[in-house]
Amino acid sequence: MSGRNTTQASAGELLGLVRSGRATTRGALQQATGLSRATVGQRLDRLFRAGWLREGAGGPVDSPLGGRPAITLEFDDDHAVVLAADLDTRHARAAVLSLTGEILAEHAGTLVVEDGPESVLGELGRWFAELLRQAGRGADGVCGIGLAVPGPVDTDTGRVVQPPIMPGWDGYDIRSRLAGAFTEHTGAGPVPVLVDNDANLMAYGEQRTGHPGCSAFVLVKVSTGIGAGVVVDGSVYRGVDGGAGDIGHIRVPEGADALCRCGSYGCLAAVASGGAVARRLAEAGVPAASGSDVRELLAAGHPEAVGLAREAGRRVGDVLATVVTLLNPGVLMVAGDLAGIPFLTGVRELLYERALPRSTARLDILTSRLGERAGLVGAGALVVEHLYAPERVEERLRALGV
Repeated sequence: MSGRNTTQASAGELLGLVRSGRATTRGALQQATGLSRATVGQRLDRLFRAGWLREGAGGPVDSPLGGRPAITLEFDDDHAVVLAADLDTRHARAAVLSLTGEILAEHAGTLVVEDGPESVLGELGRWFAELLRQAGRGADGVCGIGLAVPGPVDTDTGRVVQPPIMPGWDGYDIRSRLAGAFTEHTGAGPVPVLVDNDANLMAYGEQRTGHPGCSAFVLVKVSTGIGAGVVVDGSVYRGVDGGAGDIGHIRVPEGADALCRCGSYGCLAAVASGGAVARRLAEAGVPAASGSDVRELLAAGHPEAVGLAREAGRRVGDVLATVVTLLNPGVLMVAGDLAGIPFLTGVRELLYERALPRSTARLDILTSRLGERAGLVGAGALVVEHLYAPERVEERLRALGV
């Protein structure tokens, strides 16, 4: 916190220091902020009364002269829970998470995005109520809801913007409907709802849990469509209005005659997504209607599915060569229905052939660590980081009257 007037450090900034582990005793907080002992005590008292901090075990002695061990301070991650959901085109996953990202209860089931936001979000409200019961947590303990959707999102409004695979959702007020569904099914008051693109939240969840030291992280989700999430210096990069990472609609020469669901011809998603592979399999007489069907065929080692997945990986790898050259990431992660050895092999073949050696010298190409839970973990983390940001902590403490 150097370089600023630290005497103005707020209760929210003290909480941030404790949560990050940079200062976890009263003495360390005084040293980090320049605040007096009395002022640190007053601001910590507000956090204790809100139930957001607790005292842990004694830590190292603060003073070189010795004395009693300093009492450590800890973020009390049990004072609230987060609800999260991850929508795909034909199924969804929802969970109750702790404030540190532990999944306390989880449900996955069929939920068809083409049924429209009224129906889908209403059903999510019902799922949330049942999950809270399973987790043994009251609805009044929910601090917020995070939702991952398979389309571009204007995060200022929480509305999807011209989503190719979400008919009927364009511009819809997702936040209000999901908050209302939560209240309808639980009887609790309204809570904040945050909405973001699924690839963004998968990238955020994976980077935070498995690669926190990676300053430039890219995740590519290849399922019904193709999208990328980018995390730079610990924050999701979204572009000016949420459109960053939509690589599925980059034109590729091989797809000149392929009609994409966005209405254009030649998009990468039209020739290399899970849906595109499923169509080619069906044309060859292999029963496959979706990316999830392709995933099952790949798991069974079906030779034609393996060959087409590798070919799709090469096409995506060709586009990713440009992405890697532009962003110079330390990790490129592949997730979704096609994520596996055949697809990854194809990606590597073209990526290393087309990208500059310098761009790939320190690049790790991996598959998802969190798997189908990545979007949930990212959505939960998004809510927590939003609600416990220093400026928002002050607002919430005032609302609590502490």
